[in-house]
Amino acid sequence: MEDVLTEVPPPSRFYQDELNNFAPPLPPTPSPFLLFSNPNPNLPLCPSLLIIALSSPSLYIFHHVSSKRLIGGLILPETQFSGNSIEPSLRNKSCNIYSLSDDEEKSVILISVQCPVAAERSHIVAKLLIGGEIVPQRVVVLDSVQSPNFRGKLPPDEAFAFKLETSSERKGLCDGFKGLEYFPTGSVVDGLGAALLGRCQMRNIKGSLCVTWPEFGCDVVSLVKSLLLDNVLPGLDLSTLHNGGGGDGDEFSGFSQIKDRSYDSDLYT
Repeated sequence: MEDVLTEVPPPSRFYQDELNNFAPPLPPTPSPFLLFSNPNPNLPLCPSLLIIALSSPSLYIFHHVSSKRLIGGLILPETQFSGNSIEPSLRNKSCNIYSLSDDEEKSVILISVQCPVAAERSHIVAKLLIGGEIVPQRVVVLDSVQSPNFRGKLPPDEAFAFKLETSSERKGLCDGFKGLEYFPTGSVVDGLGAALLGRCQMRNIKGSLCVTWPEFGCDVVSLVKSLLLDNVLPGLDLSTLHNGGGGDGDEFSGFSQIKDRSYDSDLYT
């Protein structure tokens, strides 16, 4: 006599994907949007340079730039803002838009992305930040190398950087990260950083993506600081920066431990 408890059940007549047809569909996630502090902003903003900080070292560096002025932010409905402090903090889950220069001819806008952006939301966010209400002449994206996407061995005790550029950026004679090697062939950049560079390429905007390794540490903070001062913002005042050591180093250490990159999983080339 067959044992009904241990007998292998017959195959289902439904495919696994079809079982979801009986569940009510999830409500669509609201679209992200930009919110400016000026109720009547003169849009679109047309900065000569747009800097988008994604990596922990770049976020830490720009957090200590006292001359920046908050002008707006990116609102991601899926991001919970509970627990954020009123004062700017590296621990806040936020995406703030700052002005680094009031010179209309050489205006500089900084976007500090301190909240995780899901891979499937990267392209819609990239469209918001580049080419919609913000139309920059040049874009610099600061991101980190993800070890699973790198073809080769990454030394844990050595800081270095690579670059990727749009076609129009490569043709430029004065701009770009001079002397920096290109990202090795076979390696992959994914998530929001790749979507932003792809957006620049589609709109024929001069764009550079600088990726650094390791993701945290005093050495990589010093490296990013040097790259910014030599290639992007020579006059940037970083006198209050401690390079992740002493005083604010505790803040950087805590920020390094809570930085969440779990959403960036799907690959973008």
